[in-house]
Order: sequence, then structure tokens, then C-alpha cells
Amino acid sequence: MNYKIVNGSVSYGADTILEEINFEIKEKDKIAVVGRNGCGKSTLLKAIIDNDMLEQGIGEQKFGVYKQGNPVIGYLEQVQFEDDNCTLLQEILKIYKPIIDLEEKISNLEQELKNNSTEKIIKNYTSTLEKYELMDGYTYKKEYQTALHKFGFNEWDLNKNINEFSGGQKTKIALVKLILSKPDILLLDEPTNHLDITTIEWLENYLKNYTKAIVIVSHDRMFLDKIVNKVYEIEYASMTEYTGNYTAFEIQKRVNYEKQLKDYEYQQKEIKRLQAIADRFRYKPTKAKMALSKLKKIEQMVKIEEPNKYDLTTFHTNFKLNTESGKLVLKVKDLKFGYNNCLGKISFELYKGQKLGIIGANGKGKSTLLKTLMGYIPKISGEYEYGYHVEKEYFDQQMEFVDKNKTVIEEFSNTFPDLTITQTRSTLASFMFYADDIDRQINLLSGGEKVRLQLCKILKKGPNLLLLDEPTNHMDIIGKESLENILKSYEGTLIVVSHDRYFINKIADSLIIFENNGIKYFNGTYSEYLEKREDKKEEIKINQKEGKKEKSNYFENKEKNKIKNKIKRIENDIEKIEEEIKNIQLEMQKEEFCTDYVKLSGLQNEIDNRNKIIEEKMKEWEELNEKLELCNVE
Repeated sequence: MNYKIVNGSVSYGADTILEEINFEIKEKDKIAVVGRNGCGKSTLLKAIIDNDMLEQGIGEQKFGVYKQGNPVIGYLEQVQFEDDNCTLLQEILKIYKPIIDLEEKISNLEQELKNNSTEKIIKNYTSTLEKYELMDGYTYKKEYQTALHKFGFNEWDLNKNINEFSGGQKTKIALVKLILSKPDILLLDEPTNHLDITTIEWLENYLKNYTKAIVIVSHDRMFLDKIVNKVYEIEYASMTEYTGNYTAFEIQKRVNYEKQLKDYEYQQKEIKRLQAIADRFRYKPTKAKMALSKLKKIEQMVKIEEPNKYDLTTFHTNFKLNTESGKLVLKVKDLKFGYNNCLGKISFELYKGQKLGIIGANGKGKSTLLKTLMGYIPKISGEYEYGYHVEKEYFDQQMEFVDKNKTVIEEFSNTFPDLTITQTRSTLASFMFYADDIDRQINLLSGGEKVRLQLCKILKKGPNLLLLDEPTNHMDIIGKESLENILKSYEGTLIVVSHDRYFINKIADSLIIFENNGIKYFNGTYSEYLEKREDKKEEIKINQKEGKKEKSNYFENKEKNKIKNKIKRIENDIEKIEEEIKNIQLEMQKEEFCTDYVKLSGLQNEIDNRNKIIEEKMKEWEELNEKLELCNVE
């Protein structure tokens, strides 16, 4: 499979979005498309599907779209629900219609063989079974059950109608449908938006092992680093290809820029030197020939273009704290928080200058904890107390404004009425609100612009404690890097909730982790947390392999030992059943049974029954391993 766009462009009216597209997708490619917000990344994905959007670009090559075969292209916007009244299970099973049709065919052939076991029917039956196995007919149920579970759906959700799910859940269902349909080219536009870290990690592993091509638009740098092997950057309406993951792209881009700039500057100096010689001697008869040779040398040079500077336009600030807090900023003891029900209990102390990251699955109470600490939600029990001279400000991911009809400058001026118009304009300009931007109404701003306006207001107040709930939502990578730099140099104390692992790893020096079995505090960075978690997993694997029986920190209670023993029993049972299946298959190959349908049908039924048992045991095995993994990272 190969898909290629040569010298294409996309325009909307008089505006050119992409002026020179040279883009190639090869089989098994894992491609990232990166660039600033509004540069045309999503437009490119749409153009890959709808080639009518494309036209001749500004390059010298002839425009064309070339496809090897007829690749199936999957895109999230294409995944729609034909009937909102069907159940989640019915919607997912639409993906597997060819397999389900084969199941029906196998059942019909079995009925037919009972009445007429001809060689032709037996041959058809056997080939159908082989096709069913090649299409992963024996494992497809396990596949969709695992995917739905990882995306937060439980067994009871399977029988709920699609119209009963929230908008966010419907997006997740559409994403599950898309990845399980396994198109030849899988197009993903910000697939990690609104996914928690556990789900992102599962999706990473799934996409790393995806056997076909993937094109991803994402601002999640760690996600891209773990998946892609090629990066296309869109900058100044053109595309540049880089080999490797996101980190490799950043290095190559910097090296290429520096080399081209150096070569350009060297050539410009040489041209200037040759031109000076020519100008000096061109009117002297004895030196005129030499002067002309210098001019000719300049003409014959292959000119090196001055490289475009990085598009690093972003917000910045040099705000200072109004006052410094005391050493102990916040003390939390046995704090229970939640709305109607308790979502968690936690104790910790936060000290001046500390940067605390909060991570975990959706719906576990991360935002609720921040709102409780801000006093917006009453605590259930326990205590929390702020230290001396603590001035706190809160960033809400919902970004609610009291009056969305106000303009940017009105909203800011109401918060800071004592600032002069010059000071107001200067502050807003540092957050990329220029000229006419300040007169735009809030309800007309993009998500990223609303984030910048809220941050501008919060940081201008000069608090010494920031509580930020998902501040990087709607930001492009340059914006995230800018916020990272601001927060790293921030002299106050920080509590930040985020699903962006790269961001958390850059900023946080300690963590609060929301897990299925509770909340825990970790004194270290996200990388250190991952290393410790992997070390624990590896240690347990070694202990299991060597058959060590001594007590371990991870198996101190009887419940953990029960889980371990159950897993071992299931593994032994599966191994035993698989051996039985092999023996039955050998029995079916015996010459005396080749035309004995009754015997063959009976043996096949035995195999089917054993495969069903294996499927159930695998489901139990995975659930037990997930419980055990939670124990391992405590």
C-alpha cells in the first residue's frame, strides 16, 4: 500500500491554507503531522480523504495524487451513528459484520451437513472455518471487550442505547469503532483529547502494534514519541519531512536550521567578497578580466536560501509575586472530598516553591479536590489549612466567564481597573492579543485564546500559589512549551492537574496519583514514578520466574496471594485446554475421518467449546492481572 500527494495545495476562497503539499504514506508508516494551531493539520487529513479539496501547488512538480490499490481510509469524523437507538454492543458489532456473517455461514453449513455430508459441502465448511480463523473470528469478542474496558465502558454499558451516552462518551465510542475497524490508513486528529493517562497508555500500545499505516495530528509529545517513525511539519504553509519520532524531529530541525543558516551566511560573505573585488577592478583595463571572472563565479553559484526562522510566536510574561508565602503553604490532613459521595481521602503537606502534579483517570476526583481546596465545594471531613501570606489563584478548565458578550479589553480592565490603557494593552499583547484582537467578544474566542486570556488575568495578579486544572487544553506545542517555561521559572508554589505526561514531567517535582484503589503521594518526577513502577513490575516477574516464595512488599496480605494463585491456575487450565485442542486437531487429520462429517462435526464442536472456555478464562485472567498491577504500583 502506498499513498502519495505531489505538489498539492488547499485554499478557502482567497486564502491559501497549504501551498505546497508533498506527502507520502507507506505501509506500516506511523506518521505525525505537527505545527501551530490553525496551520492546516486537520485540513490535510480531510484532503487525504477528499482529494477534490486539492489543486496545483506552487512547486515545480506536476500535481497528482497516487494510490497503490484502493486503500481503506478511516477518519474519526467519518464515524457516525446511523441509529442512536441501537445499543453500544450492536454498534460495535457492525464493525465485525464479515466475521458474524461467517459465523452464520458456518452454522448453516453445519445444519446442511447433517442432512447431506457431500465432499463439496465438507470442503466449503473447512475453507470457511479457515477463513474465520484468519479473520480472528475466535478472538474478536475479546478484542472489542478489552478496548471498551480500557476506554472506561463496563459490562452494563453494552446494553445502553447510544443516545444515553454523553457527548464525550460518544466520541470515545466513535474512536473505539475507528481503531477496531482497522483501516489501511488510520487518520487520528487529537486522539488523546479528554482521555486519562491509563487509556492513553493502552492506546499507545495498541497503535505501536497496529499493522497498518497511521497518521496522527496531536500536541501530546510523549504520545508521539512512543508511536511515530516519521514527522511532517507544517510551517509557513509548506511541509517538511523528518525521520524518527518527535524528539528526533526537534533535534533534526534545529541542526538543519543551524547548518542552513551557517551555509547561507558563509555564501553571503563570499558573494560580498567577490562583488567587492569585481567593483574594485572592473574599470581597470588590466584587471577587468579578473573582475568579470568574479562576477561570473557569483552567477554560477547555487544560491542558498536564508532559512525561515522558527514560528515561535507565543505568549510570555515577566510577572512578579505580590508577596512571598511562609515555608508551609498548605497542610492537608485526612481530607475527604466529593459531592454526594466521597471520592477520596488524602493527607499531604505542600511547601514554598514546590510544584505538585495531579494525575489519574477521569472521574476520580482530581478537579473536585482542587475545587475543595479553593473552598468552592464543602469538604466532607478532615482538614486543610493554608500557611502565612498565601495568595492563591485558580484556573478552571471550564473557563467560565461571567459575561461572554464582553470584549477582551473590557474583561481584563474590569479585573485591573487601576491600570492605564497603555499598561493594559501591553499586558494583553504579551499574551498575543494585538490591535483589533482586544475588541473581540469573549464568545467569539477560540479555546486556546480563552486559555490565554484566563492565564493573563491570573498571572497578572501575582499570586504565590497557583491551582491549575488542565491549563494546556487547547494549546499547541509551542504554547505548552511557553507555559512550561513560565511555570518552571515561577517562584511561587504550584498545584496542577493535567493528562499531558510530558508537561507534568517537565514541571512537577512531586505527584498525587488517583488510582482505582485509592490516592497516593509520590515524592519525585513522573519519569521517576514510571521507573519505579516498571522496576516493581520487573521485580515481580523475576520473582515469579525464579519461583521465589519469600514475602514481598507487594504480596503482604492474603488477598494478593489469592490473586496470584488464581492467575497461575488459569494459566495452567488454558495450557491444558490448548493441548487438548491440538490433540483434537490431530484426530481430525486422520485419513479415516476425512469424509465422516458426523465425526468431524463432533470434533469441531469440541474445539469450539474449548475455545469458548479459553475466551472466558482469558477475560478472567486479564481482570485478575489488572488487580495485581494495581497492587504492584502501590
